[in-house]
Amino acid sequence: MVELSKRIADFYLEGFRSMRLGKKLWAIALIKLFILFVVIKTLFFPDIMKENFRNDAERGAYVLDRLTETASEKP
Repeated sequence: MVELSKRIADFYLEGFRSMRLGKKLWAIALIKLFILFVVIKTLFFPDIMKENFRNDAERGAYVLDRLTETASEKP
């Protein structure tokens, strides 16, 4: 089993080493993922819980209240 996994890993590593265009495409894909998950998240999705509450206890109490309220109490 170990030998098979080593052969599979060698297959993929050797294939990645020998590619030229593929490395550029992987770099572009990683840059796009970085932009999506880091830049856009910080610009468009601020941490509202940190802005509205001072500590973890207040945030936890708010979440607990929201999760346990009944349908008639919801706005």
